[in-house]
Amino acid sequence: MSTRVVVASDGTDLSVRVSGQPDGPTLLLCDGIGCDGYVWKYIRRAFESRCRIIHFHYRGHGLSAVPTDFDSLTIERCATDAWEVLDACGVDDVILWGHSMGVQVILEAAHMHPDRVRAVLPMCGAFERPLDTLGGGAGVRLLPVISSAIFARPDTLRRLWAKWVPTELAYKIAVATEINARMIQRDDFAPYLDHLGRMDPVVFVRMLDNLAHHTTRPLLPSIRAPALVIAGARDSMTPSQLSEELTHLLPDAELLVVPAGSHTAPIELPDLVTLRAERFFRARGIL
Repeated sequence: MSTRVVVASDGTDLSVRVSGQPDGPTLLLCDGIGCDGYVWKYIRRAFESRCRIIHFHYRGHGLSAVPTDFDSLTIERCATDAWEVLDACGVDDVILWGHSMGVQVILEAAHMHPDRVRAVLPMCGAFERPLDTLGGGAGVRLLPVISSAIFARPDTLRRLWAKWVPTELAYKIAVATEINARMIQRDDFAPYLDHLGRMDPVVFVRMLDNLAHHTTRPLLPSIRAPALVIAGARDSMTPSQLSEELTHLLPDAELLVVPAGSHTAPIELPDLVTLRAERFFRARGIL
């Protein structure tokens, strides 16, 4: 695996990791908000022997720089960054695979350059306004309150955030609300909390506010690339009915619902996800 820095057109440094086979199809992995790649462990392992895999950290995430302009913390800018990374890596065409917020990113990216996209794999995400379905709409109602608190006293909340997020209590809350503890290895999920604890909460909330109001619905008819939509049957963050609707709205899409899978289905039942993706790739002449 090699790591490099790609400088985005607005001057923001983006951290990029490239692994796998240089001559194979290129697979771009796009994270959820607050993530730096934990969810791709088994997917990377399954496809590195046949694909070139590119994974970049969004601006303000992981090893990428925090942008000077916080107004650039948007889904559209993440999609633009994705293409700038691919161009810097010399990629002509690509398979786009996104998790959680990455679903919105890859759909935006696919609309930007449809002729360069071989396939899209939206996984455990929503194509629009994901907070509308989180906790019966509680997420979108609470967001203004959380934003006001963070922007009023950012330094205090940065200290509390860094102290509280990577803790046992945070893990127990995630088990109770987000992940299926019977199907996941703790060591597979812990890196998410570790990264989130190091992230600037102001960056997180600014991007969260954008994705909460973002929609790709008008773009979906233009995305003609074959799609494999992946959902968790017990995903409480982005319920499976959102994936079912996305499958109907995309012109050429198949659906996989992971039994008992939560928002982290790809690290709960990784063999099911990777084997179904491989079948999809082979049927579409990609692998």
